[in-house]
Amino acid sequence: MGEKPAEKFRAVRLSRSIVGKAEADAVSAVILQDGYLGMGKEVQSFERELAEYLGVSPDAVCCVNTGTSAVHLAVQALTRPGDEILVQSLTFVATYQAISATGAVPVSCEVLPESVTIDLADAEKKITKKTKAVLPVHYAGHAGNLAEIYTFAKRHNLRVIEDAAHAFGGDYDGKKIGSFGDTACFSFDGIKNITSGEGGAVVSSDPAVISAAKDARLLGVEKDTENRFKGARSWEFDVTRQGYRYHMSNIFAAIGRTQLRRLDNEFAPVRKRQVADYRESLAGVAGIKFFETDLKNVVPHIIPVRVLNGRRDALREFLKNAGVETGIHYKPNHLLSLYGGGATSLPVTEMLYGELLTLPMHPGLNDDDVAFVSEAVKRFFDV
Repeated sequence: MGEKPAEKFRAVRLSRSIVGKAEADAVSAVILQDGYLGMGKEVQSFERELAEYLGVSPDAVCCVNTGTSAVHLAVQALTRPGDEILVQSLTFVATYQAISATGAVPVSCEVLPESVTIDLADAEKKITKKTKAVLPVHYAGHAGNLAEIYTFAKRHNLRVIEDAAHAFGGDYDGKKIGSFGDTACFSFDGIKNITSGEGGAVVSSDPAVISAAKDARLLGVEKDTENRFKGARSWEFDVTRQGYRYHMSNIFAAIGRTQLRRLDNEFAPVRKRQVADYRESLAGVAGIKFFETDLKNVVPHIIPVRVLNGRRDALREFLKNAGVETGIHYKPNHLLSLYGGGATSLPVTEMLYGELLTLPMHPGLNDDDVAFVSEAVKRFFDV
């Protein structure tokens, strides 16, 4: 049945940046009024507004140029080369690259098939004397059982670094993701829940983590952040740790500040509604299985589904012929040559990898687009 023609065609993008005049005006103001495009007062304002949104101290937020940089700096602040970090294999390669860039070692763990969040029973089997942290990935915006993860970490004397790239704006137990716990890392790239063009942030309850990240984002120059926010530069300084050119620019911060104001009233409701519409429309399709995600608290970044009975690739081709873009989030990292090339066996992760298909979902879609995708899926399955 997967080889039949799609019959109807409608160009539907998987994801896209949702920016417009408000963001353009904000960037224009930086260029024409401020005139300084590097890291300065606009970044400071974005950090303060993020802190206010999350309900944390302004000193608990450090903006950087990408979400990958955020994870890199958080891991570097909490580990040493050779330390091991427990992390699910089913995540974007950026998570692993950020870990290995510090000299730490990502230890590939299974995921729970219901939520694609880290399987702590499997992770526990892989703890060694070198294990220093657990890095849960909030897949599709779903944080899993964070309370259990923090209990696990406390029991084994581990730090927690949350890869919350998908989860900005979401809640857990009545609190914003990133507003509690140890350390969380967000991404603000072009297609995330909010974008700053490119960007990310480290949020931590540990002042030492934020201090290390703030220095490291500016090439390791100690206390340079304070001068940048005053519109000055550091001329006499010291460097004691490896740093990088990871700071956020005023242009990116201007976009991010505008996007932050649009999240709760504009972006989040649309994302939640679209996922709810997909679930309702496809509820009777036996060949599709949805993951367990609490739409009341989660701001969905993507909508991955499981396509059962080996029909994922055929459905993907069918939708492509109908004009519908889809994705596969993600190829497991333990299958990549740099991280073992499949030497580790993770049966649940590998099963999911063969089933995962991500449907279009973003605030640029309208109700007719979502309905078209749903009807195309049902046509494929003859529902």
